[in-house]
Amino acid sequence: MQQPLTPAEIVLELDKYIIGQKDAKRMVAIALRNRWRRQQVPEHLRDEIAPKNIIMIGPTGVGKTEIARRLARLAQSPFLKIEASKFTEVGYVGRDVESMIRDLTELAVSMVRNEEMETVKVRAEEIAEEKLLDILLPPKRTTPEVREHPFPVEGQALIAAKEEADQADTTREKLRKLLRIGALDDRYVELDVPDRNIPMIEIFAGAGMEEMDYNLRDMLGSMLPRRTKRRKVKIPEAREILIQEESQRLIDMDKVIKLAIERTEHSGIIFLDEIDKIAGREAGGRGPDVSREGVQRDLLPIVEGSTVTTKYGMVKTDHILFIASGAFHIAKPSDLIPELQGRFPIRVELTSLSKEDFIRILKEPENALIVQYKSLLETEEVQLTFEEDAIDELAEVAYQVNSRTENIGARRLHTIMEKLLSDVSFNAPDMKGQTVHIDREYVRKILNEIVKDEDLSRYIL
Repeated sequence: MQQPLTPAEIVLELDKYIIGQKDAKRMVAIALRNRWRRQQVPEHLRDEIAPKNIIMIGPTGVGKTEIARRLARLAQSPFLKIEASKFTEVGYVGRDVESMIRDLTELAVSMVRNEEMETVKVRAEEIAEEKLLDILLPPKRTTPEVREHPFPVEGQALIAAKEEADQADTTREKLRKLLRIGALDDRYVELDVPDRNIPMIEIFAGAGMEEMDYNLRDMLGSMLPRRTKRRKVKIPEAREILIQEESQRLIDMDKVIKLAIERTEHSGIIFLDEIDKIAGREAGGRGPDVSREGVQRDLLPIVEGSTVTTKYGMVKTDHILFIASGAFHIAKPSDLIPELQGRFPIRVELTSLSKEDFIRILKEPENALIVQYKSLLETEEVQLTFEEDAIDELAEVAYQVNSRTENIGARRLHTIMEKLLSDVSFNAPDMKGQTVHIDREYVRKILNEIVKDEDLSRYIL
């Protein structure tokens, strides 16, 4: 980051999107700031300072994933969210743990490539414009007389050739102006675009074979001649295709890969969700627990620091920040193998959401649910207004349903809001220009019967 944020500033930024969870925000803010601090220490110490990985413990829907995602955006870091339960021990059918490092590297390459493409965009646009003009106004073929006398000595022939060239330049400039103001946007042009289909190797794609699939595609792509197909497209689409092609030619992919690997190694964040699902040991070493503990053993070298082979080169995992999370209803963090526990020194418990938290979630964040629904219905020219007592009632319903049934945190609000506004959303195209007022009575009218009937609320809310 150009101007690294202080821990207090990081927490303030997270507060814009996540309500409560002060302890978790403080811990991730310190972890992020420590990455910047590590880059400032003398080089002989830099490699010795390991990232302080974090385990977040708390029920679903309280903000664990959102904290990690927003943190990665603040740091402009490659970020990968993956469920630990997707992995299996080597030898079982499924994904191996190294695949997450390959995925993270792929994300970093894409991120750096996009940044580099932005830096060459202006030049790419200029070249694309010239190419479009060449398609619209092909260079005039010279007559046989001019070919025989490339340097005409007669004054009249020289004047004629000059006038023709000037006329062509004038026409080209007129076309350029029309192109820039969008007057030619409805015209079609023909372009040769790369044909990326290699259907013969689709059969290799399958669980646990992603890397083989990628490698075969790359290998066959470089061996086979570059195939193109001719497409007829409108000028705006043609311009975008040409800009993409020219941007790819202008960027240095070796530099992109080098920067991406550095960013992966020093700034990468991996969010391991549902880590409690691989912590169980209750079956006494039989059945799926063999695979669970095997996944932990396979995770250990990645989290401790090892070198993983990717299609872009070797990637060291020593300084990637791992944030694990889980509800830990049945298992406990102490059920993880001791070596893995030691690699997650920071543990933070996230609290369940109260009624007051639900009120704040509905109103305060920049992407608050009420703001989202208002914006959605404004597209249909329907105004939505929420009274304070309606927000209070919605929070009360969410809290009560979470208390009596499964606690799914803030996700309960999504279910309740969808049920509350289902009629308005359905009829909105026929309600142009109308304003819908949501107050406590409106909320009770729609939701009370469902809330009272516990069996029904389990199904509906």
